Amino acid sequence: MGSLYKDEQDDWITVCLKYLLFVFNFLFWMGGGVVMGVGIWTLVDKGEYLSLLASSTFAVSAYILILAGGLVMVTGFLGCCAVIREQKSCLSTYFSCLLLIFLIELVAGVLAYVYYQALSEELKQHLSKTMTENYAQPGKESITHSVDRLQQDFKCCGSNNSFDWAHSVYIMSPEAEKRLVPDSCCKTITPQCGKRDHPSNIYKVEGGCITKLEQFLADHLLIIGAVGIGVACLQICGMVFTCCLHRRIKLDPY
Repeated sequence: MGSLYKDEQDDWITVCLKYLLFVFNFLFWMGGGVVMGVGIWTLVDKGEYLSLLASSTFAVSAYILILAGGLVMVTGFLGCCAVIREQKSCLSTYFSCLLLIFLIELVAGVLAYVYYQALSEELKQHLSKTMTENYAQPGKESITHSVDRLQQDFKCCGSNNSFDWAHSVYIMSPEAEKRLVPDSCCKTITPQCGKRDHPSNIYKVEGGCITKLEQFLADHLLIIGAVGIGVACLQICGMVFTCCLHRRIKLDPY
């Protein structure tokens, strides 16, 4: 009698674990969509600014998130199959996938954190040089476009202020046609509007474009970190449930 009661109790616990894993896999699948969406959004939303950065760490973090999100969605389906089949081999494969994705997200989180710490210094050292030396130069069309978009989107002018353009290769060249700043600094862009650098005509933002771009990238990195931590916590729960169910399955059914 006692043995029968124990078997019924074990069956009840196993059923509960199966339902918990089903619920987890649904949440996990949704989380994968969110992770992938954040990665794509990071690259698409003003992604042209990446050409202004000295390193590719920011882009790599986003690509890792997209990869992890895709794996999460596939693994969620695999998890449902493993629960239905109740095979230890399937559960072991599922657990391995969860662990792999957890490590991938951990790498993305570390990269985002490290880059967040170095972001301000990189922008201060690299952005000013990029804007003054590469703007409107042959073969640097992508940088020129990125700088123009940056100044218009964030309503700023120059890396630190509009006077930075006085040292620009472009402004000192005949092609500038006596402009003091590029036309993209103007509040209302008209042909050769950059010839007048009065505050009524161009953007005069304290801190310049460095401050604006730094805040933009920092916000994205914080979102990457928050999403990664959230899904990682969900994965830990899934790995615990999987281990418990694996221990309660005696043999693979035939």
